Amino acid sequence: MVVDDHPMWRDAVGRDLESAGLELVATAADGPSAVARARATRPDVLVLDLNLPGLDGVGVTAAVTASLPDTRVLILSASGEQQHVLDAVKGGASGYLVKSASSDELLAAVRAVAAGETVFTPGLAGLVLGEYGRQDADGPRLTERETEILRLVAKGLGSKQIAERLVLSHRTVQNHTQNTLRKLQLHNRAQLVRYAMERGLAD
Repeated sequence: MVVDDHPMWRDAVGRDLESAGLELVATAADGPSAVARARATRPDVLVLDLNLPGLDGVGVTAAVTASLPDTRVLILSASGEQQHVLDAVKGGASGYLVKSASSDELLAAVRAVAAGETVFTPGLAGLVLGEYGRQDADGPRLTERETEILRLVAKGLGSKQIAERLVLSHRTVQNHTQNTLRKLQLHNRAQLVRYAMERGLAD
């Protein structure tokens, strides 16, 4: 599903997705319509602008992720402002691209988000991660390896990329990620990213 208040941009993104073989189930031009149509069509991925009339993209993200936990939200915004990225991720977004991204980058991001990965325009994740405070002293105890993998997840790397960087098997990385989710009582990688941002785990 594609949500943008500019008809030409909305149509262009929809065409790009359909031409790549993806099914476009709905579009919307404002926040309230976006929430209603998402609940009606239950898309796998919601490609969402931040600047919307009626309800902004962060509000739409929060409403959709609360009622449709299987729908992933990918923000596609003209803004690369640090606070906007942070607000979107805290609202539950699984990814954030700026509109200067190419069609190929957008398609790759949609597929990655649909597969449960997190995606950021290069450079944005590091900016956001630097904003947050220290890890809770009395929080759940993660092993050094779990913390290392959590930092890389927070930077938007997928399991295969993490496995290559740390010279581990793909299965090992997935096992560590699942262990971390269980310890932190979280449910998906987007929540892991949010946890890491809130605790400054990229210092």
